[in-house]
Order: sequence, then structure tokens, then C-alpha cells
Amino acid sequence: MNEQRIALVTGANKGIGFEIARQLAQAGVIVIMGARDNERGRAAVEALKAQGLSAQYCELDITRHDSIVAAASSIHAEFGRLDILVNNAGVFDHADGPPGKAAIEAVRQVMETNFIGTLAVTQAMLPLLHAAPAARIVNVSSSLGSLALNGDPTSTYYAAQFIGYNASKAALNMLTVQLNEELKGTGITVNSISPGFVKTDLTGYGTMTPDEGAKLPVNYALAGYESGTFTGPDGRTPW
Repeated sequence: MNEQRIALVTGANKGIGFEIARQLAQAGVIVIMGARDNERGRAAVEALKAQGLSAQYCELDITRHDSIVAAASSIHAEFGRLDILVNNAGVFDHADGPPGKAAIEAVRQVMETNFIGTLAVTQAMLPLLHAAPAARIVNVSSSLGSLALNGDPTSTYYAAQFIGYNASKAALNMLTVQLNEELKGTGITVNSISPGFVKTDLTGYGTMTPDEGAKLPVNYALAGYESGTFTGPDGRTPW
């Protein structure tokens, strides 16, 4: 068995996903960079290889069942297991907004990608994660997915009303909670991690760089015994 750990990072061709992949590769992990765009995915792999890092591309559109099945089959054929799954892929739609104004199609697309797509990928990869000695799942969430912070008028997140995006991250957190219960005793940890307010193509603005935002998800992908937590740069985040 290959002693190097194997990681799949979804949405790894840019932003936080690319930085998570890079930092995992720097830690000696063999990184599979999942992306739905072949050209961008392969370019991201070449960028890491140019830095002397071990990475490979896997076409993965988390909204397409055939793409997910093909990715799982490919990883199984080459490695037989998966040590780390980082569910990073996600979208934001500018037609999203408060419940009374958000475009329904925008909300549907965001939920389909950020929650249902992530659930589908996780289900497909679970047999590979069970085949690893001690696997780890990191769900890249957001403080916008906290019901407590959304309902707190003193919170900086209170005014950020995006019913589709916020609900998708709250649903992702529910996945973490229920997976943690389902996987008890298996040696697989699962955590929701909010990377912080990171400036990416998705957000367009923020106070952290993707490099800074990747550090916390990478820490949870590599080490620690905690499971079933929701954690951000400032510590535990309320559900």
C-alpha cells in the first residue's frame, strides 16, 4: 500500500480549493484536484507540478451523477482508498438575496451544488474513505451557515441575507452533524470548517487571502481527533 496519504479536493482549480490542494501537497499528500473544467483543472495541476508538488487532475462536476461515479471509480482503480476528502466546491449566485426577492432558480442552483452535490460526492467516496486506516472529511462551510449568527442582530453576518447560499451552508453543517453520528466508531472524522472572510472569485471581496483561508481546512484535513465540529478562524462557531 502507498504510505502517502491520498486526498481529493473538489473545486480545486482556483481560490481556496487551489490553495488547499497546494498546502496538502506541500505536506506530502498525493492530491487529486477535482474540477469540472478540464482546461482549468489541468492548468492547476501543472501549476503545482511546476512547484515540485505531487498532484493529478480528476474531472469532477459535483452536480452530475455520472461524473461523480467516474471519479470514484478512477480513484478506486488507482489507489484503492481515499484518506482525505475536502468538500470545497461551491457556488454563489448574485441573483440570490433575501427570501422575498431571491430568484428561485438561483436558490435552486446554489442548493443543488453546495449541498446536494456535496452529499452525492460524499456518498460516492465513503467506501474509499472506509478503506483508509483513518480517513478525514472536511466540509468547507461558512459562518453565513450559522443559524445562531443569522439570528443575532449584533452579529456581522446578520445583514448578509442570501437565502440560497446561507441555507446551503446550514444544510452542509447538518451533513456534518449527521455524518459524524453515522461514522462513529469507524475512525473517520468529519468537520465543518469556515475558512474566514476570504477574497476569491466567488466573493469578490474579503479580508483574507486564499492562502490564509486554506490553512484551517488543511489543518483539519491533516491532523487532530475532533469530529462533528463547526470551527472558524476565531474558534468554535455556533450552529
